[in-house]
Amino acid sequence: MGFFEKIKAGLTRTRENIGHSFDQLFAGELDDDFYDELEETLILGDMGVDTTLKAVEELRRRVREEKIKEMDAARVCLRDILAGMLQVGQPELQLATTPSVALFIGVNGVGKTTTIGKLAARLKGEGKRVLLAAADTFRAAAADQLEIWSGRAGVDLVRQHEGADPAAVVFDALTAAKARGSDVILIDTAGRLHNKQNLMNELKKISRVVDRELPGCDRETLLVLDATTGQNGLIQAKQFKEAAGITGIVLTKLDGSAKGGIVIAIAQELQVPVKYIGVGEGIDDLMPFEAQSFVEALI
Repeated sequence: MGFFEKIKAGLTRTRENIGHSFDQLFAGELDDDFYDELEETLILGDMGVDTTLKAVEELRRRVREEKIKEMDAARVCLRDILAGMLQVGQPELQLATTPSVALFIGVNGVGKTTTIGKLAARLKGEGKRVLLAAADTFRAAAADQLEIWSGRAGVDLVRQHEGADPAAVVFDALTAAKARGSDVILIDTAGRLHNKQNLMNELKKISRVVDRELPGCDRETLLVLDATTGQNGLIQAKQFKEAAGITGIVLTKLDGSAKGGIVIAIAQELQVPVKYIGVGEGIDDLMPFEAQSFVEALI
């Protein structure tokens, strides 16, 4: 199954939520009532008020300037506008150096460890030598869960005992990666610390270790979010961006969400690219994000 088919299947609940409204909308007239109902529909799909108003205002402008009369043309125009809103930053992972580092952050329960395992399998399939670092030493059995995924993906894992210093785990992992000729190190971090200052301190400590051991390496800081949490996910993203300077978003559980519009809200409000999306439980159900295909599957 290709990207479009998987996205379309993954967005089934969102389309069931707002698709009927779209069909009715674009069967009517391009008048003020249409734009009002379009706003309601997009907000219902969790695009957020600010992002929705911006999209609808841009649609009004283009319909007026391009003298669009047909509903089909207006629908294509809306797709182009939403796809444009999603095109922020670099959607591809920037991991060209050997080795490179990807740091994964996010609250517990969003599918962070699972995402790391799936990405490890994908990168290995591309011919890269991958090493996982179990630096979430606060959550009971976090390292055990990552070890299961390292086995499924067929990649190396570095771990210590529960409660160990996360930065020490990262140091061990970087040392091992250099010795083994690894291409990419994927680092799992704690999903819950006592407060934002603790989170910042922990991530800064890990960053210092990476800077010292791998100066000049490519590095991604990826925030993993659960699509089903909708606007709460956006609030989380804003907090983590402030604390950690994220370079990209991985959105999980999109197949279980009736509010897929949150993807557009996150990209637009944070100006951070969505790099991967999770559309199922399988090891190959983590997919690089493609804005145009996503919007076509949504609308």
